[in-house]
Amino acid sequence: MFLARLKLTNFKNYESQYFDFSARLNCLTGLNGMGKTNVLDAIHLICLCKSHSGLSDRNLVRHEESFYRVEGHFDQAGEHTKIVARFLAGQSKEFERNGNTLERLSDHIGRFPVVMIAPDDVALVQEGSEDRRKFIDSTLSQNSAEYLGSLMTYNALLRQRNALLKSFAEYHRFDSALLESIDRQMPEPASVVFSHRKAFEATLIPLFSDFYSAISGSRERVSVTYQSDLEEKSMESVLSENLDKDRVLQRTTAGVHKDDLRLFMNDLPVKKFASQGQLKSFLLALRLAQYEALRLSTGTAPILLLDDIFDKLDENRVRHLVGLLLERDFGQVFITDTQRLRIEAVIREFPGDFRIFEVENGSVSV
Repeated sequence: MFLARLKLTNFKNYESQYFDFSARLNCLTGLNGMGKTNVLDAIHLICLCKSHSGLSDRNLVRHEESFYRVEGHFDQAGEHTKIVARFLAGQSKEFERNGNTLERLSDHIGRFPVVMIAPDDVALVQEGSEDRRKFIDSTLSQNSAEYLGSLMTYNALLRQRNALLKSFAEYHRFDSALLESIDRQMPEPASVVFSHRKAFEATLIPLFSDFYSAISGSRERVSVTYQSDLEEKSMESVLSENLDKDRVLQRTTAGVHKDDLRLFMNDLPVKKFASQGQLKSFLLALRLAQYEALRLSTGTAPILLLDDIFDKLDENRVRHLVGLLLERDFGQVFITDTQRLRIEAVIREFPGDFRIFEVENGSVSV
């Protein structure tokens, strides 16, 4: 599976631009702020229905315009699929597949798997557990409709429960029957989410260890462990035992929405003790493990988006990473870098087809 063509209209800093891509390796070079990352963000959007940057659709629209349109042409085992994402200010985002409007965006997620590695991945380590849950959810939502559906159901119930807890405090009235009506519905989707995440842990750990060794040259011992309130208790028990606390804090304080990944290097927390180079290697290994887990579960090589990956990597780690990309079948790969000479040095050893795009102020030359 690969993205053959991409057309951008009023997307971020692009007024109108199209790209014809190589099925294997595509490199975008140019100074910072020229629009290289915006291309990767558009690919992420067309695959996962949302921007990797987390921006709202309104903020993806080019300055002083009222809409954006992103068109992608995919080739999957010889089958051509045209996907269009469009957004008009004041309306909901729409997706089309071969001219037919999709009723639910969730029906599109997972059809064209994608993994993006970007500088802001440092949040996976340095920020709170929400970013690490997003990492898990991004993987599992692309390979399991059951997981995605259960996660959406659980999150909707969670929002209802939190709103109810806040209303109890605001109006100084507690309705146990009303709260129980929500609590009865949460264990089933929570159990599905937990079981998928637990299985993902078993898949992720060996893949992560393998990639970290390949990138770093086996310099450090690393580990990743999944942590959940449901490891030892049922969701029913979790809700019951934390009810008093939930009422005081006016939110649901325990459950699968608090799950986390614990990250260690040489038995110490990565957040506190890893160097910049070690941290970058750790994050790359996590993302590449995510990629391989998706490929194993879907039977399709995802699109791999690598944004400014050489920043803060020492020469030895760059060599290991490049060797990894060359030796293993990573399907279609996109790389951005500020240094064209560095990109050219990388692809000099690349045996397959490739294209280089020079990006400047939302315009592209090949």
